[in-house]
Amino acid sequence: MNTTINASFLPHADPEASLAFYRDVLGFEVRLDVGHENMRWITVGPSGQPDTSIVLTPPAVDPGITDDERQMILEMMAKGTYGGIVLATPDVDALFEQVQAAPDIDIVQEPIDQAYGLRDFALRDPAGNMVRIQQRG
Repeated sequence: MNTTINASFLPHADPEASLAFYRDVLGFEVRLDVGHENMRWITVGPSGQPDTSIVLTPPAVDPGITDDERQMILEMMAKGTYGGIVLATPDVDALFEQVQAAPDIDIVQEPIDQAYGLRDFALRDPAGNMVRIQQRG
């Protein structure tokens, strides 16, 4: 059996800001941009990897979520404790320079050699989601 990751979901608080971050700062392709009423789902992914995507979704839209739960999700997003993703690149330092040059980027950790053998850095996307980017290979 061959099971792969097709899509991961991250919430967004501002679709335009999230789109600009993933497309313009990280260089991802926009695969789908679907709106319904005042909600918007945006699918992005790394070029050359058409079977791997991130779906940027409106937060807490599940009809089974209570108002209290919805408020908690929004508070966790604001603190950066709700969603996260780990990405990889062949040159973490070059990508860090590119990311750092973009306006309004929330850098959490500059590139560092971790004790467990990886070199990585961390930042938050416009919705507060933690994005860690590690050196590949």
